[in-house]
Amino acid sequence: MRQVGLIAGAAATALVAAGAITYAVAGDDGGGRTPSAGSADAGFARDMAVHHQQAVEMSYIVRDRTKDEEVRRLAYDIAQTQANQRGMMIGWLDLWGLPKVSSQPPMTWMDMGGMASGKDGALMPGMATNTEMKKLGELSGKQAEIFYLQLMTDHHQGGVHMAQGCVDKCTVGVEKRLAQGMVDAQRSEIDLMADMLKERGAHRARRA
Repeated sequence: MRQVGLIAGAAATALVAAGAITYAVAGDDGGGRTPSAGSADAGFARDMAVHHQQAVEMSYIVRDRTKDEEVRRLAYDIAQTQANQRGMMIGWLDLWGLPKVSSQPPMTWMDMGGMASGKDGALMPGMATNTEMKKLGELSGKQAEIFYLQLMTDHHQGGVHMAQGCVDKCTVGVEKRLAQGMVDAQRSEIDLMADMLKERGAHRARRA
């Protein structure tokens, strides 16, 4: 529980710092240049907003399916953090005057447009399928906790991969810093979820 609290505190601090400079992002470290619709900056903002939205949905589902305070606290922290980050990324697209959707496949900005098939709603690596989301909503108690932790572990692994792509490719400084913060925080949460799964006698990567 202490680990969850520490992660939540770090996430809250990062959100306050990022929120304070959200509306200055267009000119941050970019010489006042606005990113293009096909840039890594725009692609990451669009794709990660979608990726985050599913994490928020999963987290609110499991909070209604278990009474375990540790899982409920983690789910709340993830939902709040990712909802706020999603708002920032959508706000940047508005600020840049860029569309929130693209005709290109997800992750094209990473040269990985064919990496996820989109089958059954899994639009990007790590995302749960529609079938898995439905199953999560049908489970309860320990079964729901385990399935959520397994789904979110995969989800975070995909998110870390995408965020590292922005760290490597994005040009807007504040966005690169947010992406690095995602990498660090989600890696910590992956480790925490591995411990939580072990406590429940489950493996971290088995979702069937």
